[in-house]
Parts: sequence; structure tokens; C-alpha cells
Amino acid sequence: MRTAPMEDSRGSRGRPGWRVPACGAAIAAAAVAAYAGTFSVPFLFDDVPSIAENPTLRRFGTALRPLADTTVGGRPILNLSLAVNYSVSGTSVWSYHALNLAIHVLAALVLMGIVRRTLAANAVRGATPMAFSVALLWAVHPLLTGSVTYVVQRAESLMGLFYALTLYCFIRGAGTGGRGWRGWYPLAIASCLLGMGTKEVMVSAPLIVFLYDRTFLAGSFREAWRRRRWVHAGLAATWLVLPLLVLSTNGRGGTAGFGNGVSWWSYALTQLEAIPHYLRLCIWPRPLVFDYGTPLARDPAAVLPAALGVASLVAVTLWALVRRPALGFLGASFFAIIAPSSSFVPVTTETMAEHRMYLPLIPVVVMAVLGIYRWLGRAALPMCLVIGAVLSLATWQRNKAYLTDEGIWADTVSARPQNERAHNNLGSDLAKEPGRLDDAIAQFREAERLNPDYTEAHYNLGNALRSGGRAAESVPEYEEALRLQPNYPEAHNNLGKAFASLGRTPEAITQYEDVLRISPGYYNARYNLGNALSSLGRTGEAVAQYEEALRLEPDHYEAHYNLGNALGSEGRVQEAMAQFEEALRLNPNFEDARSNLGDDLRSLGRIPEAIVQYEEALRLNPNDGTLHLNLALVLLRSPGRDADAASQLREALRIQPGNAEARRLLARMNAPGP
Repeated sequence: MRTAPMEDSRGSRGRPGWRVPACGAAIAAAAVAAYAGTFSVPFLFDDVPSIAENPTLRRFGTALRPLADTTVGGRPILNLSLAVNYSVSGTSVWSYHALNLAIHVLAALVLMGIVRRTLAANAVRGATPMAFSVALLWAVHPLLTGSVTYVVQRAESLMGLFYALTLYCFIRGAGTGGRGWRGWYPLAIASCLLGMGTKEVMVSAPLIVFLYDRTFLAGSFREAWRRRRWVHAGLAATWLVLPLLVLSTNGRGGTAGFGNGVSWWSYALTQLEAIPHYLRLCIWPRPLVFDYGTPLARDPAAVLPAALGVASLVAVTLWALVRRPALGFLGASFFAIIAPSSSFVPVTTETMAEHRMYLPLIPVVVMAVLGIYRWLGRAALPMCLVIGAVLSLATWQRNKAYLTDEGIWADTVSARPQNERAHNNLGSDLAKEPGRLDDAIAQFREAERLNPDYTEAHYNLGNALRSGGRAAESVPEYEEALRLQPNYPEAHNNLGKAFASLGRTPEAITQYEDVLRISPGYYNARYNLGNALSSLGRTGEAVAQYEEALRLEPDHYEAHYNLGNALGSEGRVQEAMAQFEEALRLNPNFEDARSNLGDDLRSLGRIPEAIVQYEEALRLNPNDGTLHLNLALVLLRSPGRDADAASQLREALRIQPGNAEARRLLARMNAPGP
């Protein structure tokens, strides 16, 4: 294969013209413009358990031990990068999006370097404008929004950056005339290792580097191994960490790998449909879908056209590897990168996902740009700039759908109406909005219709019905959720709440006890159990449950309040007052706690303190007739406060005209009624 010296920053063959730094700045500016509206996009879907609820991000000491059953599981470098963001902005989203965008821009710049050096080394005229066009179109393509705007899919973009850096550093090392071990080769191996710790798709990187060496540098695998065997061996050695990382995830909580209820055959059929779909989105990126759900292809005949198309592409790639090595390299790169997630190893929670195209889009764009330059010549660059502007506008528009939870799930439901998970998640967002409960219920019912065995839809529908005052209707939904998933503590707990609101207290107690059997540390279930026991007069047992709940969650002010009530009913007034005071320390505006504390102070004859508590309670709720009466009672026990007491009694009668006690006291005082 013919080679030539690397092109310098002045352009092909040293002529003034394209300057690499200016091209890089233009690419960065275009990417920033396309994603400038994403810095307020909230945490979505898997972001919540992987970031907002991920305790391993709180300290750098735990960042390399990510939670096994989340998107960050088995990906310590990804988790570490998120920990950096947490140290900067906590759960405020701006820094996460800023770093996601920075990673994407860096990946685009490294891509430009790879393409430019590859073309220049093979004496291709206009290497810099071609490389610029490739990196620009890739950087602003809307198909990549799922990898850049959706925070946790930094897994894909960060891995993509390390993948590109591995190849770029290898190319630079190979161009140093045997001096690559002084810097570039170790950097390539380090990048490869970091990529392995970011996402498993990195597994193909050592193979692609070896194929690149054979295709563009050495001319044969034998020669590539002879010249740079230790580099390739070093890259291959990074595979050693992958089995350990994969095993640490326990099959991602049973959602990836074999034996999780999805046959490899059905998953493989689905991927035969997915790959042509992804390729279509490369050319015409609409409609884009945030979450494809979990559909599986079942009928081989229906998949046959797609299978023939994929088989043809594979055959062309194999032919090209022999006859047209550069073209074959692009095809092989596409299939090698997409294979780990789009082959026959099931990923049950994501049978299709656009973020898988973060790197595989590159060979598609490279082929398209080379075709445009060959076809249009000097007009190619303006054409690429026009295409880039259109793609950038499409990316900007696509990012608008991410601005709210409701927006992204409504968009997903519109694009994939058969996706039960999208209906369920849209319902969850609607349920949080005032006046949208009926709309939420409709979404949960549709999710159930699409998948009657969808546990979360039954559970969420139960929650929506109960919060809407339809506790009796919620019971069958919770029971169905528990039939599908018997050890579901939240469903047991909320079924207990439904039973309690219906007066079926013994059944509520049974549900709370089931929660504690499954999860002894579930403090809310202990609190609810305490309430249920207290309502049956079993105050001694209730006190024990409240105390255990407070051991688990000391700042639960309502538990302090209810424990105070239970202690008071047992005559333990001083202990009850201590609980009311703690509840008020945690929530100074807790009117009921102030009222009850006032009652206890009055019973102990501590009249001035009782007056203070009643007056503060009335400040919080001036329309409580009972509070006015109680304040009047303590004022009557205070010398010189009869007029104030009469005023409080009149106010109590204004609010509660039928308050016989207030009327009797006024009559005794010889004061006129209201």
C-alpha cells in the first residue's frame, strides 16, 4: 500500500488553506450550538437510580465500586466521571450536561484527527476538509442525542472517546518511526483500559486497531504482528479486566445475558430488524425514539427481508476485506462495534436503542462524505456544510423533547404507541401534575392492556387510584402486582395503606408485617404499622414500632408526633412532650404537635408555656375553634386575662357556633355572646 508523509496544518501537500485548529474550533462551535439548549434537561429514567439515588457517587472512595444493578454497574470509570460531576454540582444537572458535551466534542476532534491522518498517509487530496466534514456531520447528527443529552448514556460517549483515542494514539505511535513506546503506545493501551472500564462495547477495540494496522499501515496481519506485536498484545491484555467487571454486575440484575427469560433466537431476530432500522436513521433520522421498550421478533418469515439485507452487508464486508481493504475496514468496524449489544446475547430491558449507534455511525458518515467528495469535487464542502446545518437544526429540535420528563415520554408514546413502558412512565409523570390524575390512570390502563403482566403498571395504577380517593379500586391492582411479584415491599406497604383507609386494619397490619419480613429496614412500613396498631388500641406495640422507625429514620417528624400521642395515651406525659418538642424542632410549623404539646403543658399546670404553644398553633391555623377554646381555658387560669379568654371564646363560637363548652363558659363569665 502506498504511503506518504503526514499532512501538516497548512493543508494537503503543504499548500496554504485549511488550518486544523480552525476546523476543530468550528466543529466544537457547531456541537455546542446544537446542544446549547440541553443544560437544564432533568435526570430521566435510568439517570435516577444511576445518579440521583446512587450513594457511590457521594465519595470518590466508593466511586470505583458502582451499584451492580444499574446502568453504571460494572463500569467504574463511568461511575467515577459521574462522581466528579456530583462533587461539582451535586444533583444539579448543568455540570453533567456540560461534561457530556465536552466528551462529545473531544470525541469529534479525535475522529477528525484519525480520518485526516489516515487519508493524508494514503496521499488523498483534501484530507483535512474531508476529515472536517466527517467530524462535523457526525458531531451534529441527531441520532447521537440519546448518547449526549441523556446523561447516563455517557456510558456510550465516554467509551466512544476512549475507543477513538485508542486508535488515534496507535496511529500517532506508528508514525513516530519506532519511538511510539515513548508516549503514544502507552497512551493507546491506557485509553483502551479506561474504555473497558466504561462500557463492554470496548471489547472490539484491540481487534479494530489490529485490522487498521493491517489495512492502512502494515499491509498484512503477519506484518502488523511482526512490527508491533507488543502493542497489540498490550491492547489485548486489557480484555483481562472485562470478565471481572461483567461478573460484578450479576448479569445486570438478570436483565442481560442468557437465562433471563428471553431466548437468544428471538433476540437475534430482533437485531436483524434493528440494524436496517439504525442504518435508515443514519440517513433519515426520524422518528427518533428515547425508549423502544422490550419488543421481540417472533416470526422468522417477517424478519426475512431484513435478514437478507444484513447478510448482504456482511457478505460485501467480507469481500471488501480481501479486495477493497479500506471499504472492508469501515464495514467491519460497523459490525464489530455494534455486535456486543445487537447480536444474539439478550439485553431484556433494551432490545433496541439508538445510543448503540454512537460509534457505528462513524463508518456510515465516512462512506457518505467520501462519496460526496468523489461525486461533487469542489462543491462537496459547501454541500457538507449545508447538510451539517440541517442536521444541527434537527438535533436542536430533537433536544426540545428532552426538556421535561413528560415531554420525552409523550414523544416516545407518539412514536411507539405499543410501548407499555412509555405509557407507564408517562402516567407516572402525569400523576405528579395537579388535575392530571385521570390522564395518568388512562396511561396506566393502556400499559396494562398492552402487557397484562406488567407489574409496575398495576402498582402505579393502584397508587393513582388510591391518591384519587378510590382506595377500593386500588386494592385489586396492588394484589395483581403482588401476584406477579410477591416480594414487592412497596406494593405490600401501599396495599396496607389502602386497607387502612377502608377500615380493614387487621389486613393492613398483615401487609405491613409482610413488608418487614421482606425488608426489615423499611422504616415507612414500621411507621404505618405503628399507626395501625395504635388505631386498634395496641399502644404498647405501636410505641415499639415508632421507636424502631425513628431508629432507622431519626428525622421523621410525624413518627415523633405519633409516638408522642401513643406515649401520652399510656400516661407517659413527659416522654410524650419530648417527642412533640422533637417533632417541632424538625418542623416548627407542625400545628398538631404544638396543640398537643400545649395540652400536655396545661395538664401539668405549666400555663404560660401552654399559652405560648396555643398562640403559635393559632398563628398557623387561626380557624381552629378547638384551639381557641383551649387557649381560653388556659387564659382563664391566668390572673387578669379574663377579657382575653372571653375574646377567644367568642372566636371559637364564630368558627363553631355549636360549641356548647365555649357557650357555657361565656355564660358563666357573664360575657355577651357573639
